[in-house]
Amino acid sequence: MPRCVVIIPSRYASSRFPGKPLALIAGKPMIQHVVERSRQASCVDGVIVATDDTRIVAAVHACGGEAVLTSSAHLTGTDRIAEVATQLTCDIVVNVQGDEPGIAPAALDALVQPLLDDPALLMATLARPLRDVAELLTPHVTKVVVDRAGYALYFSRSPLPYDRAAWPQAPQLLAAAGTTPTIPPGCQVHMGLYAYRRDFLLQLAQLPQTPLEQLEQLEQLRVLEYGYRIRVVSTTYESVGVDTPQDVARAERLLTPSA
Repeated sequence: MPRCVVIIPSRYASSRFPGKPLALIAGKPMIQHVVERSRQASCVDGVIVATDDTRIVAAVHACGGEAVLTSSAHLTGTDRIAEVATQLTCDIVVNVQGDEPGIAPAALDALVQPLLDDPALLMATLARPLRDVAELLTPHVTKVVVDRAGYALYFSRSPLPYDRAAWPQAPQLLAAAGTTPTIPPGCQVHMGLYAYRRDFLLQLAQLPQTPLEQLEQLEQLRVLEYGYRIRVVSTTYESVGVDTPQDVARAERLLTPSA
């Protein structure tokens, strides 16, 4: 039985960048980069792309990868990978986003290791230090704070936690007034990578969405709202996420080998 399988949810439709899984980066479709780099993780026994589009299936098959055509009605990536996981017999499922062409194999190994070490652990994710105040303030970067044992207390698109001593007013207002807010201790950037026990993933996908999940548009909050714990693994891995056509050039520079 394969112990650990990576499932990569990949949609063709995107409001900001339609067809981005097939965007060419360093001569390859982006989804191919994600598949190839995920395969390099020592903990991974298999890699499957879960998609709702036959063009993505064809691109994955063309590079020798495995792809499964899933329902187009899924609301979240969790729902999409759960559909594929129902057909698997593995112990651990890793959710790797299809727009992360620079995913580091070592980061995947670090994410999975806590589940290998602790059979009772249900779920883990990655976080890295904040780079600057801009990341603290933007809602496009999800922040996370953890307890003393390394489990998530909360995820938010807002600055987290609120530094009452250093921020006499909201940090966005301080920045607008020309004052640089301080980065509060304990705040990290959440990386959208998850490792689950397969059975827990299937259970999670059956649970109704929760109020905080819907409010923040962060599906990992569903886990916390139902009383489950998420182990947060600290990493220095830097994401190479592609959300817009402008991001392709940056990814190209990072992924093209130096002459």
